[in-house]
Amino acid sequence: MKSNLFITFEGPEGAGKTTVLNRVAERLREQEIDVLATREPGGIEIAEKIREVILNPANTAMDERTEALLYAAARSQHFFEKVEPAMKQGKLVLCDRFIDSSLAYQGYARGIGMDEVLSINEFAIGKHMPNLTILFDLNPAVGLARIHAHNERELNRLDVESLSFHEKVREGYHEVVKRYPDRIKVVNADQSVERVVEDVWQLVSKSLEEK
Repeated sequence: MKSNLFITFEGPEGAGKTTVLNRVAERLREQEIDVLATREPGGIEIAEKIREVILNPANTAMDERTEALLYAAARSQHFFEKVEPAMKQGKLVLCDRFIDSSLAYQGYARGIGMDEVLSINEFAIGKHMPNLTILFDLNPAVGLARIHAHNERELNRLDVESLSFHEKVREGYHEVVKRYPDRIKVVNADQSVERVVEDVWQLVSKSLEEK
């Protein structure tokens, strides 16, 4: 059984990634698997400070290229300071968002270009890619409704974008799946949390069992 895998959770706002990631991490720990659960942007002090700038709702003047570069900078620091060392220690790393978010949000939805954003991020992370990526697919209107109904959740700059923007993000994710069909597996996030957790658990378990 492999343990030092890098598994990322992707999807639109309000898809339930964080909740499901935490529940899956808990189940893995119950099986005595050493798990590191982390997030992007953030996960470490420097990247968390960059997160504050990127997601601050007041920063509406931020240029899309600045946004893409800030995400890449946070990703680089987070990966080399936290993710890679954990994998070298034999830990299973579960990360809430990674490079595919940038491809879908900045590359596709912002219109910068997916190849351009990929190039920036390949420089930032040394072309390291996840072993498995789980995409939580959800109608953007449903995700945004969940966010506004959940008062305790952090309201960030992306949450207040138009519905049309979030629809482009979903299209962008589908384009990313076409690029990496072997790595990315899609889960229907418009189900009960319990059902989504089970679907994700099956994917993670299969990845751990593969030689």
